[in-house]
Amino acid sequence: MSPEIKAFFDEATNTVSYVAKDPEGASCAVIDSVLDYDQAAGRTSTESADQIIHYIQEYELSLAWILESHVHADHLSAAPYLQEKLGGKIGIGDQITVIQDTFGKIFNEGTQFQRDGSQFDALFSEGDSVHVGQLRVDVLHTPGHTPACLTYVIGDAAFVGDTLFMPDFGTARCDFPGGSAEDLYQSIQKILSLPDETRIFVGHDYKAPGRDEFAWETTVGEQKALNVHIGEGRPMEDFVSMRTERDAKLGMPRLILPSLQTNMRAGHMPEPDESGKRYFKVPINEL
Repeated sequence: MSPEIKAFFDEATNTVSYVAKDPEGASCAVIDSVLDYDQAAGRTSTESADQIIHYIQEYELSLAWILESHVHADHLSAAPYLQEKLGGKIGIGDQITVIQDTFGKIFNEGTQFQRDGSQFDALFSEGDSVHVGQLRVDVLHTPGHTPACLTYVIGDAAFVGDTLFMPDFGTARCDFPGGSAEDLYQSIQKILSLPDETRIFVGHDYKAPGRDEFAWETTVGEQKALNVHIGEGRPMEDFVSMRTERDAKLGMPRLILPSLQTNMRAGHMPEPDESGKRYFKVPINEL
């Protein structure tokens, strides 16, 4: 089946969120939502998420799943807000426990922070599937950018998160804790083994040099032929060398510290202190 896809682009974080709808019913899923965050003011807002809510309500859809491709380092998830307004279950890969353990230590979260993924409604592993109406959502474990990255294959569409970008921009960085260029290469091969006509929906777009418009939809066939990092059968050794050299020159994402602390909690903010106020921590020289 071919899901009906509506994309929502957040230019502040270059993130693309998606609503994937059962073409024969009202059920839908949201993939990789955004909670707006003003870093300078430490203030959240829901403009981006409200656009998704308005769309789902306008077309009288029923939200079955709120899916996270991974623990994002560049934007905060709006999953709890969407769930509060529309229902649905929040799902992520079962390797979230690795992320929680790693960053629980970095942010000195203490024993009160659960590292078992229990903040989420469902933890997925390779080969799992769920349904959105008549649509089956198949789960591929595609680590490399992070150990917990997933690709969701829904009919003829694959939502790849940060694993692949548009063919003219390439592939994801692998230098976060637990990342691996070798793993990313193997994960991309898994995605590229899908039928050539499979639609690929990427998690971000940054407009490659020479391109005037943002874009987020491509195909497996286009990626195999044209991806500037992995196309035309590039061997693993060349890819790993390129990716490692490139990553060494990249700075940290602007919102990495609040994003990780929020997203490893399924989009919930850190627990309040005794006065009821919530704070993000800034570990020094840890990332």
